[in-house]
Amino acid sequence: MARITVVVPTYNRAETLPRALDSALEQTVDDIEVVVVDDGSSDRTPSVLAQYDDPRLRQVVHAANRGANAARNTGLERARGEYVAFLDSDDAWHPEKLERQLEILEQRSDEWVGAYCDATFDLSGPIGRLRTAVATALAHTDEERTMEGGDELIGEILADNVQPGAGSTLLVRTDVAREVGGFDEDLERFQDPEFCLRVLREGNLAYVDDELVVRDETSNPSADVVESANDRYLSRYADDVERFEANGYEIRSSHRLVLAKYYLAEGRFFRGVCHLRRSAPSPQRYPGICWAVATGVRRRPTRALGLVGLALAVLALIERALGAGDTAPPDR
Repeated sequence: MARITVVVPTYNRAETLPRALDSALEQTVDDIEVVVVDDGSSDRTPSVLAQYDDPRLRQVVHAANRGANAARNTGLERARGEYVAFLDSDDAWHPEKLERQLEILEQRSDEWVGAYCDATFDLSGPIGRLRTAVATALAHTDEERTMEGGDELIGEILADNVQPGAGSTLLVRTDVAREVGGFDEDLERFQDPEFCLRVLREGNLAYVDDELVVRDETSNPSADVVESANDRYLSRYADDVERFEANGYEIRSSHRLVLAKYYLAEGRFFRGVCHLRRSAPSPQRYPGICWAVATGVRRRPTRALGLVGLALAVLALIERALGAGDTAPPDR
């Protein structure tokens, strides 16, 4: 029996899959197994996997595409390790990632059932490098956050202050992951924090304060899909939302900001500004909002409409800064 099972769900990612698998097999923890779940790929994924002659690697194939969450759950069912770690096939780990997480858990009591770490984005080209640098700079804030623990961490996750990305950063006891039912296969977004919230009902999560995961952005759902998932997610945890908002957490506002950036990036400026005016972004969030607007401007068929969207977003930010914004523009 391996100490850790690494579950790698993949679908038509033959180009990025080798980097993910190599980073898992090259971990400084030797006692691992890697379960790759091919979720009905139609590209070169089978030939990529055929190149690996490593007894630690096992393959499971879905006859048809069922989605990333279903693939993760299939891997969880096959896991033989004491711990399970999930790795998206477009991400990669630093060699010491699992070792660092095991070390911190071995220093804690049995109440600590998992550990997560920080991640950084791998964005290519000059624009990508600039975006990475800005994101890294903005990540360092003097604002205090609860980064580990139990119930107190729930509010931070719901408010999107802490993102323990279960898809690639989390190491958790296998029995706990099974006890909570794995990943919600009906959610197309927010599945990582939702899974972590259920894990926190069973025990505490520890935090390794290092960027041990390199994430990529190969795909994103549409803004409409994100909004639908957001509604289901917050409705499911309505009691916790009320409880933590009563203690000062900006949960609904934070989620409106997430939705605003998705709509702005799609060039759907009026709907984006509608959400933006109902959010309360800190100045730290402004570059991300501007980036979303710039992306939306590039996608609009006419520059004039894009500039209108930019002006609306800037006005919304000014309103928020002045304490206005009690009413929203018409939703289109």
